[in-house]
Amino acid sequence: MVLMKKVLVNPEGMAPPISKYSHGVRVEIGDAVLTFVSGQIALDPKGGIVGAGDAASQTEYIFKEIEEVLKASGASLNDVVKATIFVTDMSNYLKVAAVRNRYFSENPPATTFVEVSRLVKEGCLVEIEAVAATPK
Repeated sequence: MVLMKKVLVNPEGMAPPISKYSHGVRVEIGDAVLTFVSGQIALDPKGGIVGAGDAASQTEYIFKEIEEVLKASGASLNDVVKATIFVTDMSNYLKVAAVRNRYFSENPPATTFVEVSRLVKEGCLVEIEAVAATPK
């Protein structure tokens, strides 16, 4: 029988969730640990948009937030195995990809880019979720 342990990950100093969810969830299964990072948007701790109108700035901020969630879970960006990036305008692809490529310069994860009509907060241009895998 494989036991599973689930821990919610909500680092201090991040914007509070808009609705009831966790910024991340750390799941221990056997000898592996998976960290699921909820879709992050560019909101400061007071709920204001960071980098309004600038997809690259928003992406930069989001990756720093993802790093915080991963760190609080005992993981890092080097452990990310899957990322999903949502953009409200695919014409921002190259700008967003350039930032992503800096953060994933080695060991790039499987990544999906998706254009959506809008995100949860008006003015947000990018949302990124990630999954990391580490040994226990």
